Amino acid sequence: MRTLIINNLSSGLQDGAVYDFMRKLNGDGDELVVRSTNGSANGSTAIESLLSDATSFDRVVAAGGDATISAVGYALRNSGVPLLPFPAGTGNLIVTNLDQPEEPVALAKLVRENTTVDYDLGELSFETEEGKQTRGFAVMAGAGYDARIMEDSEKLKGLLGPMAYLASAITNPLPTVAHFTITLDDKVLEIDGIAVLVINFAKIFPDVAITHGNDARDGLFEVAVIKSHSAIELLPAVFGAFLDRDGLFPGRADALEVCLSKTVRVESDPPLAIQFDGEPTGACTPFEARLLPQACRFVVTEKEHERCS
Repeated sequence: MRTLIINNLSSGLQDGAVYDFMRKLNGDGDELVVRSTNGSANGSTAIESLLSDATSFDRVVAAGGDATISAVGYALRNSGVPLLPFPAGTGNLIVTNLDQPEEPVALAKLVRENTTVDYDLGELSFETEEGKQTRGFAVMAGAGYDARIMEDSEKLKGLLGPMAYLASAITNPLPTVAHFTITLDDKVLEIDGIAVLVINFAKIFPDVAITHGNDARDGLFEVAVIKSHSAIELLPAVFGAFLDRDGLFPGRADALEVCLSKTVRVESDPPLAIQFDGEPTGACTPFEARLLPQACRFVVTEKEHERCS
């Protein structure tokens, strides 16, 4: 078995769990090839160069945060090469949405079993001073309050881990309210709010999702506008999400406007910061996103495979 491991040396708490995984995975006659990145290559041609011969391997492992895994998945799009997301980041929402284990031994067992499911990916396009940029995302991309939280949490992740996101939210109680012009497949939506989220996978905690009925294999984004004008107004929806595991609590929907679409263009007045899969871009709206149907083949548990069958 030939396995290519893309290891982000800068991700998360850098606890070395991926090296335990390698020891458990490696067996008689196996070949492990490890290629490292410091994270600066995410979504660029540099990470694609690390995967230039990926089709010659039986599978690829991406060890890092969601942005690293998404960058690898985007580089592998439509190749049919199985990809195991190894959770080495701060949030690890891809693993959360796939309901994967996080222990190295269990993940090595998943690679051996090689059960796979094809999932949709998102492709995000935006402008910077260097010109047009294109990135892949697996979970969600967005602009506004969520991007501000991601930006401000960067310097806190090493100290607080996942709690950095909560700390950032607490220190931003009055997010910018913007007027959004959102162009979808078949309509244009004009609406005020503090953020727009283009969602492929909806879970933000185990069993807690921004939207219900989410399916990352249906060929559609869920486009959610957060209509609250302050963090205080958003609290009922947050509490509702934790209490409402089955989608039966009606009050939480008051904070969100949700549409379905394969393509999205988001403009805002004033311009707002953009993020994808927890990664700040340093750019502002407008942005465009398009869905790539079942473009990424993830290694999953048998339970997840059965759920998708």
